[in-house]
Amino acid sequence: MREKVFAVGDDYWVEDEAGQRAFKVNGKALRLRKTFVLEDPAGAELARIREKKLSVRDTMVVAVGGRDVVVRKRLFGIRDRYIAEVDGGGEYTAKGNFVDHEYDIELDGTKVADVSKKWFRVRDTYGVGVIGEQDLPLILSITVCIDHLSHDRPG
Repeated sequence: MREKVFAVGDDYWVEDEAGQRAFKVNGKALRLRKTFVLEDPAGAELARIREKKLSVRDTMVVAVGGRDVVVRKRLFGIRDRYIAEVDGGGEYTAKGNFVDHEYDIELDGTKVADVSKKWFRVRDTYGVGVIGEQDLPLILSITVCIDHLSHDRPG
């Protein structure tokens, strides 16, 4: 994933391992709550990601594949962790160094993805390695939420 330095509304492209544009994260500007839309290269919406206002802790809600996923920072514990609770069951957890984009994502205790900046030399670029057959729009949406929640950004 690579972020544009001067993008209006935080738009950026997600490229596959061959460098082809696979998904666009379209940050919707001028909204009361932070909103992102994950799109395919043709512009079709795959997921809608919204900041949840008036919550006890920073929370985002993802609408993807007919399900809602609530992503938030875990309240208890020594180390930072994020949890993503999927409607209808399943819980993703993310552990690691979120500021430096070095963390793992697990589904019910099994590692399903890893996020790393080590693979790249370009500023504000990091990779999302997915293990096995996963819901890629969901994994990318969780990554967008963690990126937004773990970095102090206006709006």
